[in-house]
Amino acid sequence: MLFQEKPDKISISYLARKKKLVKKFMAIIKKTSLVDQVYERLRKDIISLQLPLGSKLNVNELQTKLGVSCTPIREAVNRLQLEGLVEYEVNVGAHVLTLNEHDVEEIQLLAMTLHKAAICLAMKDGDKSKIAADFKKHLKEYQAAKSIQSEVTAINMMVGTFYKNCGNKRLDKSMISIQGQQLLLRYAYANCRETRGADAANFAQILLGIQAGNVQTVCQALEEHAEQMTWELKKLFNSQN
Repeated sequence: MLFQEKPDKISISYLARKKKLVKKFMAIIKKTSLVDQVYERLRKDIISLQLPLGSKLNVNELQTKLGVSCTPIREAVNRLQLEGLVEYEVNVGAHVLTLNEHDVEEIQLLAMTLHKAAICLAMKDGDKSKIAADFKKHLKEYQAAKSIQSEVTAINMMVGTFYKNCGNKRLDKSMISIQGQQLLLRYAYANCRETRGADAANFAQILLGIQAGNVQTVCQALEEHAEQMTWELKKLFNSQN
């Protein structure tokens, strides 16, 4: 009979604790992943206006629709509230944000202020040839867009070119904090336009400004686009209120 050494009690205890910790860690990862999935789904539905402005977010209904427990839904809704896409009222609960003319002006003014700062920094410190190449690529995507989603994505990428090359993480983070509201406005604006690519002339002018190294031209062309967008959106929300 072969000699069989008894297992070390300390080793068994250590392995048991390690297994328990790994199981707990994996549960946390799974929960985090689930919250992220619910958050991304709700965020996409709000930004693309599939969930109408002001619509109530009923946890029980969302549980049935998404097939998840209430905990990840509540955590996702809290994140959306921090992003300004969801509002909470006492005795009423959470609902998708509502917007009026004044809200549109505030969001657009803040966004344009950040855009100009990113443009100035990128054009001053960034590689202009790289900025021009990236912007041109996304401009072509915008011109080829057949859907509202692809058009909005292309515009977001064009503007994002300046943030990617501005070298200021804090500025980038500031834009991310209002990006959800800005994207929502872009979807609403695109819905107002009869054809896709209607603002191609403005974006083409921005590209020319980048290639010429002219910050003023870039800012002016983007501001003209923002003003047109603000005007259309104010008309839209005024007619809905």
